[in-house]
Amino acid sequence: MSNLVIVESPTKARTLSRFLGKDYRIEATMGHVRDLPENKLGITIKLKDQNLKTKTTPKKFLRNSTGQAMQNSKMEKDGYEFIPEYQIISDRKKRVSELKKLVENVSSIILATDPDREGEAIAWHISELLKSDKGAGKGDAIRRIVFHEITQSAIKEALLHPRSVDMNLVDAQQARRILDRLVGYKLSPLLWNKLSMRWLSAGRVQSVTVRLIVEREREIKKFKSVPYFTIEGIFKIEGGELSASLAKKNGISFEESETFALFDGKYTVKKTTISNSDEADKIIADFKAPFIVTACDKKEIRRFPPPPFMTSTLQQEAGRRFYFSSKKTMQLAQKLYEEGFITYHRTDSFNLSENFLSQSRSFIEKNYGKEYLAGEARRYQTKSKVAQEAHEAIRVTDVKAKVDDLKKEKELYRDHLSLYDLIWKRSLACQAKEAVFDSTTVDITDKNNYLFETQGSVVKFDGFLKILGKDSEEKIIPKVSVGQTLTLLKAIPEEHFTNPPPRYTEASLIKTLEEKGIGRPSTYAPIVSTILDRKYVDRAEKKFIPTELGFAVTDFLVSSFADIVDLPFTALMEDELDEIANGKLDSCKVLSDFYLPFSTKLDQVSKTAAKVKMDLGTTNEKCPQCGSPLVIKLSKYGKFLACSNFPKCRFTKNILEKVGIPCPRCGGDIIVRRTKRGKQFYGCSNYPKCTFAAWKKEDIK
Repeated sequence: MSNLVIVESPTKARTLSRFLGKDYRIEATMGHVRDLPENKLGITIKLKDQNLKTKTTPKKFLRNSTGQAMQNSKMEKDGYEFIPEYQIISDRKKRVSELKKLVENVSSIILATDPDREGEAIAWHISELLKSDKGAGKGDAIRRIVFHEITQSAIKEALLHPRSVDMNLVDAQQARRILDRLVGYKLSPLLWNKLSMRWLSAGRVQSVTVRLIVEREREIKKFKSVPYFTIEGIFKIEGGELSASLAKKNGISFEESETFALFDGKYTVKKTTISNSDEADKIIADFKAPFIVTACDKKEIRRFPPPPFMTSTLQQEAGRRFYFSSKKTMQLAQKLYEEGFITYHRTDSFNLSENFLSQSRSFIEKNYGKEYLAGEARRYQTKSKVAQEAHEAIRVTDVKAKVDDLKKEKELYRDHLSLYDLIWKRSLACQAKEAVFDSTTVDITDKNNYLFETQGSVVKFDGFLKILGKDSEEKIIPKVSVGQTLTLLKAIPEEHFTNPPPRYTEASLIKTLEEKGIGRPSTYAPIVSTILDRKYVDRAEKKFIPTELGFAVTDFLVSSFADIVDLPFTALMEDELDEIANGKLDSCKVLSDFYLPFSTKLDQVSKTAAKVKMDLGTTNEKCPQCGSPLVIKLSKYGKFLACSNFPKCRFTKNILEKVGIPCPRCGGDIIVRRTKRGKQFYGCSNYPKCTFAAWKKEDIK
């Protein structure tokens, strides 16, 4: 054995072993090997220059917890030092010892961790731990390789182009880790103190995400829904009927729109100027025959395929189609990647390799026909600002491997196959020809200049929809001609109400975070899990609703740390982390510029801010043990009733949240329940005698 290849997971190691010969030994670290300590801040912050004057300081080397020399990675600013106190994770100590022994008997170490900042940081930590005066740990014997798919060609290509660890990417990851640690470990204890709840946490991205949901809920409550009417005309034509909507009178549209400024942007509602039934009836009474077809416009519309998936769009589409959470989607994608079936799944790039473009185009031409192949290869512009992280989009590694071919894989289950099929179709469809529709618009005008309008479209050529599938029904317009007279059979007024801005679903929340530049692909899933675990939000019928705790924490942070929960500020921090990764910004400058005002504000709020009082509601119940009033309290598991005479009396009782619907099986009360993972559903209060349950209220029948 002459080469030791180090990856993160056993699955990835097993897949790599298919392509590398006996000269390579592949070992897994089982994830991160070193991190900041859990029970303290773990960052030494030193103020070197009280005046913070600009000057040049020499590059320093720090010592980690094991005493080894460790490159500072620019964690030093003129006047400030941020020294992370890394330690080997307790569960990884044995593994690190095993790897150190292996190093003594190999000629080279090849670090093959994931191709992103996190993977680069893991590679750096491993190289620091394995450096020694003997064996492969010295000199240039430690090499870094990067690949975005686990295939034989990709591995061979990577081995031909080894490099050293990219310290710009390490700096960016380390700066993010320190920023998040500073916010989390400095701000969270303040929340514990001001809200008297020790399980609370604050986070640079987490707290902004909660604020999005809180602000949306307030916008919904503030929104005043108004009624409006539409009028549908049913016309008799030869061989059937034609439905058209009243659109204008004398060229003036009945439709109008109103735009509202929301916390995350603008929201537009459309309605008509017909505000009540009397107005609708008056308009209908004013219709006057004849009703003549005044326009019948046909035009060809081309619809182009969507780009291949990146992390956020994959999470959104998997949520929309299969109701997968972002966390589940990433777990499934991780398995598919490590088994070698898809490219790396944490990416914000739309790039596709020239090799894949060639393979997919050949596949389309051979299996669907030349008429389905786009005239030239489609290349999509990436949103990534980081040249070193110009990954490919998420795509399949072998376009010939359809979902049926993966069913024989023992470690892949139905959900893996569903996600793979989704990625396969999207990977291939983006290189297919656009779909062509015949769109028809018909205008019908009466003698009093009321205009009715109807539109329809028919697929003329399915193009990429042949692969991706149709997502809407065709609407066929019956054949009519300009000048034709129609008979109005009836006019139907229908009442509507303007809708408030919708609550966030997981998919729409991720889309907003991406659009606002908050967080990065790898952070979306853990953010959603954290805000649910902390009870800042609940999820009901796939939509996020803030809890009283979410409102209280957000209001406290907005009043005391406006920048921390501000969208532009959070997005700016992400941009600066990208600039660090690009080598254009010094990480210590970014950290220092953040820390100085943050620490000053933290000291001020700690001394002056009052305790936060939460209104959790009242109850008339008495304690069955001592007769004292029962009060509503909150724990990390939710609301409960407790004796007001605590700690002398420790009586507690669960709160049953009734929804006012009887159980269809036994007539008992339907109450809100939650799974072990916190997912809300509706169940009978007589459980376990009655096991009725439903995910949605409308399913309670």
